[in-house]
Amino acid sequence: MAQLTFDRILYKYTEAYAAAICGILVFFGWLCLHFNWIGLALLILTAAYVIGGYESTKEGLTTLWQEKELDVDLLMIVAALGAASLGLWRREYYLIVDGAVLILIFAISGALESFAMQRTERNIQSLMAVTPDTARVIHNGRETKIAIAQLQVGDVVKVKPGEMIPTDGIILEGATTVNQAPITGESIPVDKAIGDEVFAGTLNGNGVLQLKVHQHPESSLIQRVIRLVEQAQTQAPPSQQFVERFERGYAKVIVLLGLILGTLPPFVLGWDWETTIYRMLIFLVVASPCALMASIMPTLLSGIACGARQGILFKNGAQLEKIGRVRAIAFDKTGTLTTGQLQVADIIPAAQQSTKRVLQLAAVIESGSEHPIGEAIIQAAHKANLSWQSATKIQAQTGQGIIGEVAGEKVTVGKAVSLPCSPELKQVSNRLETEGKTVVWVSLAEEIIGIIAVADTVKPEAANAIANLKQLGIETTAMLTGDNQPTAQSVAQTLNLDRVHAELLPEDKLTVIRHLQHKYQNVAMVGDGINDAPALAAATVGVAMGVTGTDVALESADIVLMSDNLEKLSQAIKLGRRANRIVKQNITFALSFICLLLVANLIGSINLPLGVIGHEGSTLLVTLNGLRLLK
Repeated sequence: MAQLTFDRILYKYTEAYAAAICGILVFFGWLCLHFNWIGLALLILTAAYVIGGYESTKEGLTTLWQEKELDVDLLMIVAALGAASLGLWRREYYLIVDGAVLILIFAISGALESFAMQRTERNIQSLMAVTPDTARVIHNGRETKIAIAQLQVGDVVKVKPGEMIPTDGIILEGATTVNQAPITGESIPVDKAIGDEVFAGTLNGNGVLQLKVHQHPESSLIQRVIRLVEQAQTQAPPSQQFVERFERGYAKVIVLLGLILGTLPPFVLGWDWETTIYRMLIFLVVASPCALMASIMPTLLSGIACGARQGILFKNGAQLEKIGRVRAIAFDKTGTLTTGQLQVADIIPAAQQSTKRVLQLAAVIESGSEHPIGEAIIQAAHKANLSWQSATKIQAQTGQGIIGEVAGEKVTVGKAVSLPCSPELKQVSNRLETEGKTVVWVSLAEEIIGIIAVADTVKPEAANAIANLKQLGIETTAMLTGDNQPTAQSVAQTLNLDRVHAELLPEDKLTVIRHLQHKYQNVAMVGDGINDAPALAAATVGVAMGVTGTDVALESADIVLMSDNLEKLSQAIKLGRRANRIVKQNITFALSFICLLLVANLIGSINLPLGVIGHEGSTLLVTLNGLRLLK
């Protein structure tokens, strides 16, 4: 097992190890040249060429052979080998080091790309871990545990209290409350009874259920989420496709110009062949895109480091670029814009009753409940410094509430109202429900004494965060939630959001993101749950909450707000915009300097060492400019 683990790690990080070894060899090769140990230096630098350039050579030749296309990888190898050949020919061995540095830069780039490609696999593994591996199947009155993949349509599955529901199904027996927040994003557990559908990956409450499997496990909601995440992450965005086309076009142009420069000057300009070949190799060195590459990566890496100090984790440099171009932002509600925890929002007593009395009696009955609404009521009673005695004959009625006796009198706390109440209290109840709050009725001795409204409260910093985004010029802000329309509308009005999309399943959120991308191109999605994973993966930039976010959301997202502070989102956008400005400056400078070196080479004003110095100098300058983001 240990050997298998070691082999897997070695395979996974092959390119990273190759880049690290190449860097070490280049350093020691340069050191040997410094002490004039020529033979040892050449041996070490040859190893650096082979180890660092293997992947680029393989990819370049594969592209050339299979797709009949040239790319920057092959151009880099030709330039590096050209520098090495010139170094050997003229005995200017430091040119071999220059070629090795070119290879090292591309080896590091390849390692970073490899890390990015491994994200999809981790995302899928995190999603698979959400559901249990086995299910308890009832057959001929006997319970048997079988693998989820072996379930068949029509099987009856038993789920005990507190267990994760293993598969989508229809309830045949039992009633319970189910926490569906990880899948649908609903902030309040949902009451479930016979005939209702439940989803794999949701958490059963205090009831024993028997489910009928009505579709194959591969068609369950969580499996659809897995497939959506996989598809979203394997589709290359248009910007990436453009970069790939640019790289290949650039390589073609440089190779074509190199061939022209290596053949025509003796016939057109009267150069001798030694001068022609020499100028051609200088051309390949100075035209190598190292300065262009350095225009981007050091800047982005500096931005990543700067963001980390502010509690903003960028998973790769591309996302720092993308967040700076975002024009629209979509938010999940529960756990993102709201705290995700129910709190007592209003206590409305009936005539001749007090808020203290209503809350106290409700807390007495709910003290034996594990329901989130009951926990919110008890927490509110503790904050009010209320004390109470234990109730007797407490009995939970799923979907209705809970009853008990206090000092010999019956007390009921629940949703259903079968007792007469004043029109004013009913009107207040309707208003509270319109605001998206859950209303709990409290009765004593068959008489309504008041109502308590609980709600998932908006995060304190959320309103300011949305206002900051609008000041930055974000064109639209939207809420995507599985919660009901009144609740979603109430939160959206409080935060001044532009759009509201409620009662959405994960695939519905993905559809909304696609529509936003069609209109605004660059769209960010901010979320924290499993139900957000497809939208996070498909958005131009996915942003997850670092504290409350599920493992799946954290893996699917591109950026993580480590403190769950939404105000950090505007800081991330500012950082991304600044990074984009510096990248544009660097690219302009790098291209201008390359053009200058190319012109100087054509008129014979530079030799190879000067060309290498100019090439490496421009790379250093754009790198230093990018490091300004560290401040």
